Order: sequence, then C-alpha cells, then structure tokens
Amino acid sequence: MTKAQLLHRIKRVRKMLRCNGVLEGGGVKGIGHVGAVHALEQAGYRFERVAGSSAGAIVAALIAADYHGEEMAQLMKSLDYMKFKQTDLLDRLGTTGKLLSVLLHYGIYSAQYLEQWLNDLLMKKHAACFRDVKTADGSYRLQVTTVDLTTQELLVMPQDLRKFHIDIDSFPIAKAVRMSMSIPIFYEPYVLKDTNGVPHYLVDGGLLSNYPINLLDDGKKAPLIPTFGFKFQSSASCPVCIKPCENIIDYVKLIISTLLDAYDNEQTEKAKGDRDRSILISSAIQINGEAKKISTTDFDITQAESEALYQNGIDAVEHFLKHWNFNRWKQTYRSIL
Repeated sequence: MTKAQLLHRIKRVRKMLRCNGVLEGGGVKGIGHVGAVHALEQAGYRFERVAGSSAGAIVAALIAADYHGEEMAQLMKSLDYMKFKQTDLLDRLGTTGKLLSVLLHYGIYSAQYLEQWLNDLLMKKHAACFRDVKTADGSYRLQVTTVDLTTQELLVMPQDLRKFHIDIDSFPIAKAVRMSMSIPIFYEPYVLKDTNGVPHYLVDGGLLSNYPINLLDDGKKAPLIPTFGFKFQSSASCPVCIKPCENIIDYVKLIISTLLDAYDNEQTEKAKGDRDRSILISSAIQINGEAKKISTTDFDITQAESEALYQNGIDAVEHFLKHWNFNRWKQTYRSIL
C-alpha cells in the first residue's frame, strides 16, 4: 500500500468514526464523562457537535474547544473540587450564615471560581466565545441548557441569547456553562436582565432537561453520524448513602440533590432509540471492597473515588462498543423515515 493510499484509508476511517455527543448533568459525577470521552476517542471517534446540561455542559464545552480526553484526565487529577464551593464571610458563619446567603443571594456558594477556571481553560485553546466554536454552516458546535426561573422555561444556549438581544458570537462560553450548572440553593443563580431591565434568574438546566439528546437529533430524519448519549445510572446493589439532615439548609440541599440525581427514564424509553445509543456510566464505585454511590454534590470526593468514577466511564464505553452498530440502529429506529 502506498503512502497516499494509507492516508486516504485513515481519512476514510476517521470520517466513518465521527459522532455527536450529549452529556447528562450530574455535578461531581461528570468525572465519569471524562473517562467515557477518553475511551471513545481511543476507539477512534471524534466529536462534531456536543450538548450538555450542568456538569455535562462543562465537559461539552471542553470538547468543543478541542480538549482531548487525555488532557481532560490530567485536569481532573490536579483539580481541587472543594474550590468549586466558593464561600464568602456569610458562608463561614455556619448554618445561620448559609441561610442568610440564601435569603440575600438566593444561593449558598458563588460560582465565580468555576466560571473563571473554565474561561481560563477555554482561552488556552482560543475558544472562549461562541464565535470560536462556530461551524462552516453558521451553527455552533456547542449547546447547553439552563432554566429561566423568572419565565419558568427551558433555555438553550447560545441560541436563546437572542431573547435578551445579546450578540451570540461575542458571548463567553464559560458564562453560558455557569448558567447551566448553577444548582439551585447550592449555587447563586446567574442573573441576566432583559431589555426592560427585568432580572431573569438562570439555574441548572438539569431541572427541566438533564439529558437533552434531542438537541442534536430530533428523531425526524436518518442521521449521517451517530449521536451518543452519556448518561449516569446507579447500581441496585449499591447501598443508599445516608445524608445528614440537621437543619433547613441540609433539607433543601437534599431536595435539590434528589431532583438532579433522578433519571427521566420515561422520556428515554419513549424516544426513538435513545436507550440503545446511551452510554450508561455507573455512579457507584468500589473503594477498598466497599460500594459507594457518588451523588451530584459530593465535592469532597477523594482522589481514589475520582479515579474509580473515571474508570467507570471507560468501562461503560468498552461495554457499549461491544454491542453498538450504527447501521443496525438506523435500520431499527429510522428505516421508516
């Protein structure tokens, strides 16, 4: 085989292994996404378009900026997740201070550190604004969800920035992601004012659409490349982790965590083939022979727990690819279109 023929074959294989990716929200569990992305890339896949909610939006933004799985894995190993719980003077005053933070700022922790951390990473890849992830057809490689509490509706960024008459191309991606991952009560909401000066409180997109796979494939036509979903699941054999509930703040955080950890199985079952193209990542890990379930707000996760969750993502992809066949999937779910 000549060098030209070899290059042609490589290009053809790469074209065959293009895909889109939709990443479910899940807070700290997003570490599992990184393992799954790395494993899928190792299998030869490259992402064209990505979408996500909450923690899925963070990983999706890094993919859109051309971070590879190996790079994200290195970032994960050096990251102190407790810094994402950015506190101020009030938060250091115990339960009373946290309650005052909720009353005054509608959230306990600031998300400014997370936003700045992500923006710095995106700038290193020259992909800090949405213009930097624009495709040849004028669309955007990245979409993230957020919930507008003021109008009680789901927003998809960047396109819904038009409702606020904001220039999409110059809007920072990190701000859109911050909107998407602002867990209610846990984080202060992102406030965006409309043209009438009315403040809109934007929070975690997972409240209304934690697994927005329809953003990249609406089920109305046979796709040219597969859209893979990255979704978390817990093991029935994993014991339920008992969370302390000693005050009103603990109580509200438990409600929010339960909502965000819940799975919309009914929606997945009704969608055309979504379950069969979903890479199911276990949120249950084994540490020293003991099972533990990682939840959305476990920011005190240890290095060993983080590595175990990362490995769960790798294992999920390896299991998925043993059974995946794109042509068979299309014949099953899109042949009538």
